[in-house]
Amino acid sequence: MRIVKSVRAMQSLSRRWRRSGARIGFVPTMGSLHDGHLSLVRRARAGVGRPGRVVVSLYVNPTQFGPQEDLSKYPRSLRRDTQLCRAAGVDVLFIPADREMFPRKSPAPFSTWVTEEALSRPMEGGSRPGHFRGVTTVVAKLFNIVGPDLAVFGAKDWQQAAVVRRMTRDLNFPVKVIIAPTRREADGLAMSSRNAYLKGPLRNQAIILSRALAGARHVIRSSGKSVDAKRLKNVLRRLVEHQPDARVDYIEFFDPETLAPLRKAGRGAHMAMAVFIGRTRLIDNGKLG
Repeated sequence: MRIVKSVRAMQSLSRRWRRSGARIGFVPTMGSLHDGHLSLVRRARAGVGRPGRVVVSLYVNPTQFGPQEDLSKYPRSLRRDTQLCRAAGVDVLFIPADREMFPRKSPAPFSTWVTEEALSRPMEGGSRPGHFRGVTTVVAKLFNIVGPDLAVFGAKDWQQAAVVRRMTRDLNFPVKVIIAPTRREADGLAMSSRNAYLKGPLRNQAIILSRALAGARHVIRSSGKSVDAKRLKNVLRRLVEHQPDARVDYIEFFDPETLAPLRKAGRGAHMAMAVFIGRTRLIDNGKLG
């Protein structure tokens, strides 16, 4: 496995692969890898085959964090991430520095942004203003740097994947965006780098997200029809906040393609939530039927 830190070096390597006829699979991450990330690597490898190449980027993107968010404390484990990627058969680990991604010196500082203006508005967009502008800008840059044929994103970040897929289509990037299933711990908690923040009883309380999702599915399936979304949200909010350290940011029922909120929740709908467990903000989502 090769480690690349320079944008120019990554672009040069990508062009060389393309000239040789190799397809490129790409998994963008912010590091602190877990088996959820590695499942994306496996999906990328399956997509490009041999002699295809798989690139994983490790970049904690400062532009997607708000001023009160956890950028400085975001978990970082470069040595472990490198070992995991090597064991997973990654061809290149791309680790750019901030000065590579967002140059601030002459001849001019960075001043160009990519903004998706429809799918990025609700849910995470409402709770984290500017978040998706940071995501789409960095993903667009990474697509231009790595030049992948396909890129794999996790379904745990459903809205993010939908926004990136829309950006890819709208801007004519020749990249196939694949959304891979959410990986979960044995007790149902969605795998996330931020789970490392959960200590002691907070870890046990965190499984309330997957239980709330399961509860919503049970209500839909047992009723046999669509139910009032506002009423079901209130039921789920009470369920979640019965945990002593849990606080709901949002619960939403929406169309999985347009992300438009639904007044009636039924089969075919999607549910997403963001919940604070102590100071740690977790997200989860899934189909209702």
